[in-house]
Amino acid sequence: MKARKETSAMSDTTTQTVPTGTPPTATSDRNRWAALMVLCVGMLMIVLDVTVVNVALPDIQTDLGFSQSSLAWVVNAYLISFGGLLLLAGRLGDLISRRGVFLTGLAVFTTASLAAGLAQSQEMLVAARFVQGIGGAMTSAVILGMIVTLFPDPREQAKAIGMYAFVASAGGSVGLLAGGVLTQAISWHWIFFINLPIGVATAAFAVRYLDKDKGTGFGQGTDTLGAVLVTSSLMLGVYTIVQPAAEDGWTAGSTLTLGAIAIALLVGFVVREATASNPLVPLRIFRSRNVSAANVIQALTVAGMFGMFFLGVLYLQEILGYNALETGLAFLPTTIVMGTLSVRYAEPLIMKFGPTKTMVPGLVLIAIGLALVARVPVDGNYFVDVLPSILLIGAGVGVAFPALMTLAMSDVEPQDAGLASGLVNTSAQVGAALGLAVLATVSATRTETLLTDGESVHEALTGGYRLAFVIAAGLVVAAIAVAAAVLRPARQPETPAEPHADQADLVGVEA
Repeated sequence: MKARKETSAMSDTTTQTVPTGTPPTATSDRNRWAALMVLCVGMLMIVLDVTVVNVALPDIQTDLGFSQSSLAWVVNAYLISFGGLLLLAGRLGDLISRRGVFLTGLAVFTTASLAAGLAQSQEMLVAARFVQGIGGAMTSAVILGMIVTLFPDPREQAKAIGMYAFVASAGGSVGLLAGGVLTQAISWHWIFFINLPIGVATAAFAVRYLDKDKGTGFGQGTDTLGAVLVTSSLMLGVYTIVQPAAEDGWTAGSTLTLGAIAIALLVGFVVREATASNPLVPLRIFRSRNVSAANVIQALTVAGMFGMFFLGVLYLQEILGYNALETGLAFLPTTIVMGTLSVRYAEPLIMKFGPTKTMVPGLVLIAIGLALVARVPVDGNYFVDVLPSILLIGAGVGVAFPALMTLAMSDVEPQDAGLASGLVNTSAQVGAALGLAVLATVSATRTETLLTDGESVHEALTGGYRLAFVIAAGLVVAAIAVAAAVLRPARQPETPAEPHADQADLVGVEA
């Protein structure tokens, strides 16, 4: 309380220093919503980069001479560093400064984007993508933590998280469209160059609108061993999923060996954190049923959705003959529905029914949409066989994910907000990597079986996609089961009766 009173007494500027986890109450409502816009643009730039590369891969392969197997490293190099460093980056934001980690991440990401755009060799592009992942992890890991401290009021927080959830969820489909437009209109180099003006502008506005904050510090020392163990475990785990598991199969010796090492490192990390005097990641955060369950639910749901969107792109291109731009446009309705529900309706639904009762119907819509797309035929029609499914999925995501993120942060202490934010992003990335590897492997195996049985190429491919979509729906059903079994009502603090509450809603709409 003392820190909050001291902060309130400060002038309305962006140069004040506030403790991490303390809501910057002196900051004007307009500046807080402007800060949210800055954070969302930063998140959008990072999320776009996950998928914007996918549609440009054929051009990159031709230009730089990648083989089919080595081409995967353009994507995997980013995923390994990104997924491996999210948890560490989130915790460093709590200990040092979330604003500082965010700005450093932007600088690293933007510089690496320039290097990737200038790349004239395979090695340079892959290295730049790895560094991009480091910057992306630092930037995105602390965003949700900053949002929940900027907006302590439940109603404002639900609205802000709804906007963040829209960006985090819909950015992937926007990336497909942006990648198609840039690649076809100019060249693949511009999918990286476009990050330069966005990164510089975001950093400039971040310096202006984001309050300086000071973390809790390292106290009794730096938990270097814990940092090494968790980062090594996550990086090796993501690598195992995206490389040997996807290439050689889940029962291959390399997959089992590397997977066992990753698990051993994770166990060592848990032991270390349980005994360290100043742990890097306090295990108390996992005592909350809501925090733990929300991350499991997110991992399962994202696993189903990410694999579905990847294979959905292949269905549109390989079976229906869509080009890169047409594929991006095909997923645009999903983005529109997500945005409308996340930004406009998620907050009142969460405030009226609570996050759990809002999330579960959304998950049901996602499961139904995945089940419907599992019926796609070889001679499919987009408006009949694809559009209804992706609209249902978009509607489900629009209401489920803001509620899910609210749950993931509901029982978190202010000093652990960055860690919880990094954990949310980590569960999403691990879920995406795992879902893609599993569903792509299942689809390919089914396709090979059908080809052996004498089916045509298109019939065999479609059969593989359909089986993968069924499994994707099953993953979301499993997420619903976890929600029903584990979740309890989230802690809902009373909305403070502050004079500027209504004004804040108005400013939020204007922003």
